[in-house]
Amino acid sequence: MTKFPVQPREPIQLSEASPLSFAVSSRDREILAMVRQAIERRDVMLAFQPIVQPAHPGRPAFYEGLIRVIDESGRIVPSHDFIDTVETSDLGRKLDCLALEMGLLTLAENPKLRLSVNMSARSIGWPEWMRILTRGLARDETIGERLILEITESSAMTMPELVLAFMNEMQLKGISFALDDFGAGYTSFRYLRNFDFDILKISGQFISGIARNTDNQILTQALLSIAQHFEMFTVAEEVESAEDAAWLTEAGVDCMQGYYFGAPTIRPPWSVSEVRQARC
Repeated sequence: MTKFPVQPREPIQLSEASPLSFAVSSRDREILAMVRQAIERRDVMLAFQPIVQPAHPGRPAFYEGLIRVIDESGRIVPSHDFIDTVETSDLGRKLDCLALEMGLLTLAENPKLRLSVNMSARSIGWPEWMRILTRGLARDETIGERLILEITESSAMTMPELVLAFMNEMQLKGISFALDDFGAGYTSFRYLRNFDFDILKISGQFISGIARNTDNQILTQALLSIAQHFEMFTVAEEVESAEDAAWLTEAGVDCMQGYYFGAPTIRPPWSVSEVRQARC
């Protein structure tokens, strides 16, 4: 039997016209349009989630303000549904501006509150974002000491020199910085040493179900060791059960955040108490 030479198969690639790539690009266009329209209507808000110390779970150490947009149907859309799509665009910068503006206003209205607000490293060079920050700090001399700016690991690594210079300047004004989602990206430990973050937030991908996952236990212990070496306060993200919280407490985590302690809410305790006082 004659054998014909077999041509090597080339790897299958998705062309720009493939159904999958078309569906992805169509979805992204819909997300961008939804976010753009929400910004134009100013249908944007913060949802607040508590970060608690194990010894005092009923008294949050601080809150994180998480950006939300409202679509045309009135549905509140969480950031994980759109942030990756808008992160590198002007819409991402506008959302950062709105989040910072609302966070600073919340701090000004609640003198005892400490609040973290998310930002992209790309917003450091955005003039309007810097103007909002400058005005907010000038409004109340205590705001800087009560503001925490959270930068994701992946964002910080896109422009480490710029982030480092910005952090050095703002820490002199009392602002603290949190490295968000640590462990999920590709941090250069040379930059981690130089950054001098105040808070290290361990990615929830290592935390959820950790009490029964020995691999994640080892990885989390390594991350805690890094944080302790660099004298950074630690926060475990996505804590969802009592057994996970117990394991993390024993491991020495400083604070925890997750649905076990409280879901993000657009009606935080201070707003509820204000409504009650107004009715009295």
